Amino acid sequence: MRYRALATCVWIIVAIGAFLFSSGLLDYWESRYAQNEIASKWTETPSREPGSAIPEGSSLAKLSIPRLDATFYVVEGTDAESLKRGPGHLEGSAMPGQSGNCVIAGHRDTHFRVLKDIRAGDEVLLERDGHEFRYRVDGSQIVMPTDTHSLQPTSEAVLHLITCYPFYYLGSAPKRFIVHAALESAPLSASR
Repeated sequence: MRYRALATCVWIIVAIGAFLFSSGLLDYWESRYAQNEIASKWTETPSREPGSAIPEGSSLAKLSIPRLDATFYVVEGTDAESLKRGPGHLEGSAMPGQSGNCVIAGHRDTHFRVLKDIRAGDEVLLERDGHEFRYRVDGSQIVMPTDTHSLQPTSEAVLHLITCYPFYYLGSAPKRFIVHAALESAPLSASR
């Protein structure tokens, strides 16, 4: 009887482990597939009328971190479906290259795991509407999820890249890793 209970427990644990592994593998595959799909259609994002809404989940910009040999296609929105497709631009934050705070969030276990190796001085390039915007990383920090300082509007052109922390953590990570970068050129007007 005791052996049967132990065997049942082992099988339950194995089944749960297999489910979690396959679920994580599926999320990873979906994110890679979506990024490849966007990349295959990317020449540049279509120009939009000033003030027109950008549909959630649609491609918005190409983000590159040359030193880390990393390239991602940023989508509009930070809902669960959008973040499966790629790093998401926080709706209401400044657009890449504009004055203000451009906020881009991504999952630590898919797209933004590379941020664990970012350091001050690294270049972050954002391409949008035929323009390339060069940001320079000036620091990173680890904060609690209740600290929303990095989401607040700013007068200068800055970029915040946000992901969960620690990078290697089972389940929902308890903290946030935030990269801060400043635009190196003159920002575009808000109408772009």
